[in-house]
Amino acid sequence: MDGGEVSSTPGGGANGAYRVLARKYRPRSFDDLVGQEPMVRTLKNAFETGRIAQAYMLTGVRGVGKTTTARILARGLNYSIPGKIDRPTIDMPELGVHCAEIMEGRHVDVLEMDAASNNGIDNIREIIEAVRYKPVSARYKVYILDEVHMLSGAAFNGLLKTLEEPPEHVKFIFATTEIRKVPVTVLSRCQRFDLRRIESDRLIGLLRSITEREQVAIGDDALAMIARAAEGSARDSLSLLDQAIAHGAGTITAEDVRGMLGLADRARVIDLFEAVMGGRIADALALLKEQYDIGADPAVVLQDLAAFTHAVTRFKVVPDSGEDAALPQDERTRGRALAETVPLRVLARAWQMLLKGIEEVSSSNRPLAAADMVLIRIAHTADLPTPDEALRLLKSGNFAGGSAGGGAPQISGPSGSSQPQAIQGAGPVGQMRTTMSAASAPMMMAQPAGVPLAKAEPAVRFQRFEDLVAYVGLKRDIPLKLSLEQQVKPIRFEPGVLEFEPTSDAPRTLAQELGRKLSDWTGERWVVALGKGATEPTIAEARTMARDKARSDAAADPLVAAVLTRFPGAKIVDIQIRGGEEDLGLPPASVPVENPDEAPDPDED
Repeated sequence: MDGGEVSSTPGGGANGAYRVLARKYRPRSFDDLVGQEPMVRTLKNAFETGRIAQAYMLTGVRGVGKTTTARILARGLNYSIPGKIDRPTIDMPELGVHCAEIMEGRHVDVLEMDAASNNGIDNIREIIEAVRYKPVSARYKVYILDEVHMLSGAAFNGLLKTLEEPPEHVKFIFATTEIRKVPVTVLSRCQRFDLRRIESDRLIGLLRSITEREQVAIGDDALAMIARAAEGSARDSLSLLDQAIAHGAGTITAEDVRGMLGLADRARVIDLFEAVMGGRIADALALLKEQYDIGADPAVVLQDLAAFTHAVTRFKVVPDSGEDAALPQDERTRGRALAETVPLRVLARAWQMLLKGIEEVSSSNRPLAAADMVLIRIAHTADLPTPDEALRLLKSGNFAGGSAGGGAPQISGPSGSSQPQAIQGAGPVGQMRTTMSAASAPMMMAQPAGVPLAKAEPAVRFQRFEDLVAYVGLKRDIPLKLSLEQQVKPIRFEPGVLEFEPTSDAPRTLAQELGRKLSDWTGERWVVALGKGATEPTIAEARTMARDKARSDAAADPLVAAVLTRFPGAKIVDIQIRGGEEDLGLPPASVPVENPDEAPDPDED
């Protein structure tokens, strides 16, 4: 960057003191700004036509140059060379009268304020009082407020009037990383510029020029790693480069940067991707352990794996994206090849699982074990079809059995003959077989055209309503079981049909819920309807009446009556009958069996 300060030694300042690269090569003019061409073009046109706003709002992520841009803008507003230039401009080929002081932050008419530590209404009152006075030596008095979103509500309100109608000699420049926290009343009074992240290839070029000036040897792979880690931030990239220079002692290799950042070898990440997508779980875990042993963070490995998954997906949907110079050649070549074989839905599913897995690994106190489990999950599902693919294959008759038994199961076709049928999965790395258990879809077997599906025999039979309630209890649906016992008065019950009168406190959706669940559980269609005129009580009411009758019968017993008379205040609390509900007058609830033909004979001893 041409605006960098000259030093007597590489890495040193003018007086020999070391200055970090982010400060030493800080842009000093609009020509030095990297990746912000739209903003520069807008300002150039505005300055040339005299349409200079009274306030500017600069927003963007950390390290893209908001504060630096504010200083350059203040320099352009006050640019002056006696006898040559005496007007605002963005073309500043040489230092003007005020340039050095403005860029060093010590000009009397350019005041920088950190809104994070000066966020009260009293600080804003000082500005309001000071704007009435003209600048001491410059053309404009410029106020630069960094992190302006930190101002309090009262401070924002106090600034509004002055911001909308400031004196002609005053300009405001705001910078923030949290634009959504700035009130819209402030934004509407400012000309807003969104500073963009710097593209990786631009960052690599910037880093390359700086390393040449610093006389540092560094490889292209190392520069690409630093640019990726900076995520579009020039300041972050220069800070990482500073650290890499110290780490490598003048010569920086990819291994140095990888060890410094805790990154995995990019080629090994691609190997890991292929192993996971190929379902080779043992190979995937071994590759992860190798990277962990040389210092790679498991969470960073998964992040790199997610980044490569994204890259392969982009290669698949946007083939031209493979020309990105920021990507290593090996990654571009192998990524394109994988994009031709890995289905898009498999990539999308792996991406979602990796996103959740990164969170799990980052929050786990055993990151390697957590990363292992994430890879196992992805590898296990890599060659499985998505739900819509499985349904489509089942309808077409291409059905396969589980692979755990060593082969496809024998599934009975329409003619009754046993025939193994297989789904050819779209495996990304080799021929994979997508398998499903035959038991998981007994009702979804494909039939020839024109032949209706044979009605399957229901697996469960109920003789009485009480049997149905007992079966719901076996399914551990306790809320539904309680509703059936306390809020249902049966009117008509037969296999596949239930008509009942609900109590006043019964849920409105009870009939629909019961019908749906019975159909799912039993494999046959159930009709559950509401009616009126029930003559039978609910099961809970029948139990209460039976116990009340048993209690009154017990009280009438001569022996019990004598005990109650002998002990005044004694009462019958509960009745325990050895025979259970059957002896209370309630029919016993039989447990439904899955195969009625195999039910035990009740007459058998």
